[in-house]
Amino acid sequence: MMDLKLWLSILMVCGMAESLIWGKDWLINVPSRIPVLHSSCVVVPCVYMYPKTNKVLNRWRGFWKRGDTIVASNFLNLRLTDEFHKRSRITGTLQTGNCTWQLYGIRETDTGPFYLRIEIPQHKSYSFVQNKVTLNIFRVPKPPVMSIEISNTVTATCKVTHVCPVSPPTFSWSHNGRRKTQSKKLNYWLWSTTSTLTFTPQETDYNMPLNCTVRFPGGKTTEGSVVLR
Repeated sequence: MMDLKLWLSILMVCGMAESLIWGKDWLINVPSRIPVLHSSCVVVPCVYMYPKTNKVLNRWRGFWKRGDTIVASNFLNLRLTDEFHKRSRITGTLQTGNCTWQLYGIRETDTGPFYLRIEIPQHKSYSFVQNKVTLNIFRVPKPPVMSIEISNTVTATCKVTHVCPVSPPTFSWSHNGRRKTQSKKLNYWLWSTTSTLTFTPQETDYNMPLNCTVRFPGGKTTEGSVVLR
């Protein structure tokens, strides 16, 4: 909630300057490009502002589009095409300025570019065609970043970045021990998730690889390894 308030404040300041220059009062903040792992998922963060009015407003319709094709909407009676049915939805509350969009089961064809259209029946409508989002699809996940500290106990960490905080990756280790997983927001659209493994080493553990396997939504995996010395 704090992130949304911060962005709305920024947009409000930017909107004053933009209105003076361009005479526009529809504003939006979305990333222009997001790298996304094939078959996984992505959360596209989005906040917008619309022209102020004294009218009482009670309906907001949002449509994420690719060209003329609607790929997500908050309009429940609208059925999406088979390409996007049941794997795409707007999760933000449009009346508060949150137009966040989630897309699952990423395909090669999901590159976009995508843009948002807002319709306020008692007021105005607008398409943000100048603020498009492109998804850069890649097929092979990068190996995790690993580190290890050894004293009386071993503390190993395994970290990856991703763009789907609602479905973070899962971790498995080749050694038993106490495990802890934490996620952290790195920027507007990028997150990191870290798994920490702690255990008391035995003599047979030294000079042996300690493996971490990361599984992303959709089933793709990547693996990292460190050696206890």
